[in-house]
Amino acid sequence: MKDIRILFAGNPNVGKTTLFNSICGVHQHTGNYPGVTVEIKTGKRQINGHSIIVSDLPGTYSLSAFTPDEQVARDALLSSGPDVVIQIIDATNIERNLFLTTQLMEIGLPMVIALNMCDLADEQGMTIDADCLERNLKIPVVRIVARKGEGVEELIKTIIQVSTHKTPAVHRAVEYPHSVTSHISEIGNYLSAHASLLGSLSPHYAAIRLMEGDEHLEKMLHEKGCTIPFIDTTDPAERDGIAEDILLARYKISEEITTCSVQCSMGRVMPGDLIDQVLTHRLFGIPIFLSCMWFAFQLTFSASNPFIVGIEYIFGYFTELMNSVDMDPLIRSFLSDGVIGGVGSVLVFVPSIFVMFLLLSILEDTGYLARAAFVMDRLMHSVGLHGRSFIPFLIGFGCNVPAIMATRTLQSRADRIITIITIPFMSCAARLPVYVLFAGVFFGAAAGNVIFFLYVLGIVVAILSALIFRRLVFKDEPSPFIMELPPYRKPSGFAAAVHMWFKGREYLKRAGLVIFGGVIVVWALATLPAGVEYGSADSLVGIIGQVFQPVFAPLGFNWQLVVGLIFGFIAKEVVVGSLGTLYGGEEMLESSLAADPTLHPIIALAYMVFVLLYLPCVAALGVIRQEMGTWKWTGIAIGWGIFVAYVFAFIIVHVGSLFIGA
Repeated sequence: MKDIRILFAGNPNVGKTTLFNSICGVHQHTGNYPGVTVEIKTGKRQINGHSIIVSDLPGTYSLSAFTPDEQVARDALLSSGPDVVIQIIDATNIERNLFLTTQLMEIGLPMVIALNMCDLADEQGMTIDADCLERNLKIPVVRIVARKGEGVEELIKTIIQVSTHKTPAVHRAVEYPHSVTSHISEIGNYLSAHASLLGSLSPHYAAIRLMEGDEHLEKMLHEKGCTIPFIDTTDPAERDGIAEDILLARYKISEEITTCSVQCSMGRVMPGDLIDQVLTHRLFGIPIFLSCMWFAFQLTFSASNPFIVGIEYIFGYFTELMNSVDMDPLIRSFLSDGVIGGVGSVLVFVPSIFVMFLLLSILEDTGYLARAAFVMDRLMHSVGLHGRSFIPFLIGFGCNVPAIMATRTLQSRADRIITIITIPFMSCAARLPVYVLFAGVFFGAAAGNVIFFLYVLGIVVAILSALIFRRLVFKDEPSPFIMELPPYRKPSGFAAAVHMWFKGREYLKRAGLVIFGGVIVVWALATLPAGVEYGSADSLVGIIGQVFQPVFAPLGFNWQLVVGLIFGFIAKEVVVGSLGTLYGGEEMLESSLAADPTLHPIIALAYMVFVLLYLPCVAALGVIRQEMGTWKWTGIAIGWGIFVAYVFAFIIVHVGSLFIGA
């Protein structure tokens, strides 16, 4: 069986991952805004005696590689030696997509154009002559609708045909001015004599990249002792002029090909344009976004509550069963207090997490979250953050780990560092069980409003932190924010349900491993030394909590709450698991918290705020270290989070006490 190695390339949000899922049967998340795919994802499918190996590259507008994820895409295209490159093009915006095509053609690899979203182009009154497009580019063009699976089998047949064609790929050449072509020839001839220094790059393509100002390639050649004609002897201003001529030539050919292959019906007003006038309004945009988030969290709490009650009943039944069976007291304590009490305290809030993932998936699929990033740009820019930073913030509502990785879409290192430091303030799904527990016990019918307040507070703290770091540490201006707004789409109930299930399943796996291990450690510490009352102040866990409790005394946290914070460093769900273990099990946790004389609504709110702000989990810290590349900034992120959490919790306790007289 012959292997056919394929690379999917294209602009952000053109449907690469959707097509990837359609071909390989792999359910990667397909968010409707740029920044979701920040690593290369690989899948495989066997068909007609061929093994098709597909790699989905991060979205990129060009091969200039201004951002880390664009560098990943460029390096894969230049060094992995694929059999075929599939460029997915948005049929509703062909001219903009063709700019990348002009760069891909010059690499010299076999290509196929997958013209995606043809149904949306038809709805917008666009008539696309795919044959004309194919003749002008000298590249096979296949019309597809990836989300419906239309044209995918035809695309696969074309891929197999192109991959088995032995002659070198010959695409249409970009017509540059004579002044440019003469320098390209001069540099290309020189590099031909030093081809061993270029690796897999052709001398002609390397010459074009140098003329465009590829600093990475230029630096590599200089480090190998290579003096490059024209590049090393020409004034930078003249080189900038040459690079601009190349840029204009690419735009010119893109415009020419689009003009002859696409016809548009004039005067048609699309419903999405009318909706955007409201949703992206400079005055109404932010209130609408906040209203959507408030509604989502209200629905999360109310819709999941019946399921929570059902799961509580099930765990209560098993607890009674454990107590009725004659067994060793230590084993009964392990099963009742450790397994059911600890893990059960976390799993009871799984419905809330599933509902939240479902709602966020629907908002993404409609294209609204991309508008939210656009709406927030003015505010983000005013405090020194890049508007694109809000996209990782939105991803962080699900999990901070992929959100931190999504900062690779930012060009400026300063923007990346500031965004990474502030992402942990986004309330991930792991914190939701803590909110649902304490808000439900101490705030009753207002629980949804409290949870909404916490999510908004996370955004506010992130923005204020960005302002502080920008003013005190990174004093350069953030780079401009340019973002393509995707078309509105009817959300797919099946796709949203699949996304909810896979995200929820990840959470359940973690509950079965990390959380289980964490609560069992807490149970063991609550049981030892032998002979002490379970979970008492004399147990090992009580001693640990009392050692650190004085630090948190100004916040009003008892030692049980402190233990939850300590073990919550493993994973935020362990906070609830630890409390469930210490307060006598899942069925007693809510009533025990309500009956604890050291707790009241102000302390509960301060505790939720501290959990929101103080530290990300171990996994998130590992990714922060990986992306920062240094322990210095990782340490700063840790210290800043703890400091901010303490300050806000302190303010809540002491200002709140003025109102309740405590």
